[in-house]
Amino acid sequence: MDFASQFLATVRQGGPVLLTGPESPDGDSIGACLALQKILAELAPGVRIDVAGHPGFRYDWLPGARAMVPDEQVGAYDGVVVMDGDAGRLPRPIEAAFKQAGWTAIVDHHRSTTAGGYTLAYLDGESESTCVMVRHLMRAWGVGLDRNLAMLLYTGIIFDTGAFRHSNTRPSTHLLAAELLGFDFPHWVVCEKVLVERRLPGLKLHARVFDQAEFLAGGRLAVGRYSLALRKELGTGDGDVEGAVDALCMVQGVEVGAVFVEKADGRTKLSLRSRGGIDVASLAKRISVHGGGHAKAAGASIPGDLAAAMAIAMPSLLAACSAPGVAGSAPAA
Repeated sequence: MDFASQFLATVRQGGPVLLTGPESPDGDSIGACLALQKILAELAPGVRIDVAGHPGFRYDWLPGARAMVPDEQVGAYDGVVVMDGDAGRLPRPIEAAFKQAGWTAIVDHHRSTTAGGYTLAYLDGESESTCVMVRHLMRAWGVGLDRNLAMLLYTGIIFDTGAFRHSNTRPSTHLLAAELLGFDFPHWVVCEKVLVERRLPGLKLHARVFDQAEFLAGGRLAVGRYSLALRKELGTGDGDVEGAVDALCMVQGVEVGAVFVEKADGRTKLSLRSRGGIDVASLAKRISVHGGGHAKAAGASIPGDLAAAMAIAMPSLLAACSAPGVAGSAPAA
């Protein structure tokens, strides 16, 4: 694996390196970043390796998570490595560090991601998760597993496969999971915290988002919104909205679920999910140059507040879900 040797040689040059995911990083991004940080600490001793981001209540218990550098405190780094995303969806403070870095790298499994704009790239659109790709790097480097690494990698795998429910799960996924479970960490706790557990404000947020959701295009499109005003009213954070778009997509008759999340930096994040009849990665790219992901799970960063972002995105969403031949999962109620 050429990337493995080139990447490690570059890291060993000695300058500080930042590992980061996209804005509002999920379980696969955080798991991959923290696992790679731990691996590089062993392989490149003396090199400062930081992980950027806010882990939130869902991930702050993971090994190494509480040492993550908040986005707004990120400074200059010789190298910036984007894990499970692309540079177009970085938080603004990280975007600045990326542009100023002497070298950059990407490790990602989204089919919409390209190698352009990075010094080094490891892309695998067939991989279940970025954490699976990190396991491949470990093998190339001759690094063994331990309990903490197994827990971190398992976090990313269950997040991106929906605890092995999604169609990207394959026999090799279960074989890797079995290898990781051999390190005797409480896998049921990982599943509960990453996929199920909610804070009370988050529960109230989901109730509000669902109550105010719109079902359009003959019930094939479900749209939710999370405004800054609602965030302030309920005292919620980014992690509290996680899972809302998946629930909307699973409403009977719905083909695409969409949730707009208004951000304090003047942008709006759009999360998309599909039952499979519509490629939401392509749809996200049509909506925004900072869009992409998987055919069934994608997202985009759109400039502007909630109203402006919806004005930009809704025509494309409605057109895609109203096109001839698009049918919902079942007749809408």
